[in-house]
Amino acid sequence: MDLLADLSQRKVLAIIRADGPDRALECIRTLVTAGITILEVSLTTPGGAEAIAKARSEFEPSVLLGAGTVVSAAQADEVAAAGAGFVVTPAITRGAHRSVELGLPLLCGALTPTEVIGALDLGAIAVKIFPAKLYGPGYFRELRAPLPNAPLIAVGGVDAASAPEYLAAGAFAVGIGSPLLGDAGTGGSQSALAARAGDFLTAVADA
Repeated sequence: MDLLADLSQRKVLAIIRADGPDRALECIRTLVTAGITILEVSLTTPGGAEAIAKARSEFEPSVLLGAGTVVSAAQADEVAAAGAGFVVTPAITRGAHRSVELGLPLLCGALTPTEVIGALDLGAIAVKIFPAKLYGPGYFRELRAPLPNAPLIAVGGVDAASAPEYLAAGAFAVGIGSPLLGDAGTGGSQSALAARAGDFLTAVADA
């Protein structure tokens, strides 16, 4: 798996937060059917590691499944055992350090240039700029001036309208949580989720 290449090509990373593993799996099925095939299950989801394990046994390897909001070393161990193909963290956490030790591809959260460099020095394959909406797409242009080779992902408040703007500004992918999931993770319409997925894929198609 070349996660960087896949993210750059597919452009959308779905972030799933749900009220339990079964609902998370339902959302994964909907999104994969709709065409979004790189997904992370946030460990703020009760039974998140269980959802990853079930999904991993169900989908072929081209569907890339990771774990998000990995804070502790124990969580990194748990999601590795569940079959997560990559790890996403909100910052340079103990979970980030442990993921690198385990050889799991790491998308490490950061905001400032110092944090971006720290994440890359740790061994992250890419840096999740979070919350991206705090400074907007223009911030990515500023970051890429001194860090032109840093692989950056925009996460936090990115919607279908702004996603192409972040990509044009230098992000090589966007991570989408609530603007995509809506209430699907807590019992809302799966057909509406599929429609939103289509909107996002259309928005980034030419970016």
